[in-house]
Amino acid sequence: MFTVLARWLLGAVMIYLGLNKALHPVEFLKLMRQYDMTQNALLLNSTAAALPWFEVFCGLLLLLDVAVRGTALTLVFALVSFTVLVFHHALLLQTAQNIPFCAVKFDCGCGAGEEFICRKISENCLLILLSSWLLLGRGRQLSLRFGLFKPPTR
Repeated sequence: MFTVLARWLLGAVMIYLGLNKALHPVEFLKLMRQYDMTQNALLLNSTAAALPWFEVFCGLLLLLDVAVRGTALTLVFALVSFTVLVFHHALLLQTAQNIPFCAVKFDCGCGAGEEFICRKISENCLLILLSSWLLLGRGRQLSLRFGLFKPPTR
């Protein structure tokens, strides 16, 4: 039962955050620029346009109980990457503002608005744990279709 709740919670969060970004594309693009990941405008614009819909797609897969393990692996990779970027940016802000790390507050572009960094990192760690739980195959017996392809029968 915990696995179903984890899958639904993770799916709902991904859909909510993805739609929040997708419905405000200009604001999301501006927030992505703060990370200075690339100077290539086409790559930055393409990423800003596609990433929110990718998150919505992953959330839908989890809610529909399709390809749970692959979706969970994708989310672990994405969430760890995002968390590292947010942590690095927060360190830069902390140094520039000369304030305690947990007092750093900014809009990281995650779709939830401005948040204190320690809370955001904690939330991301919880989402990573939920994704990892699903990745490890917990709840396979409760899944309609755990993987995308059926294994060969013998």
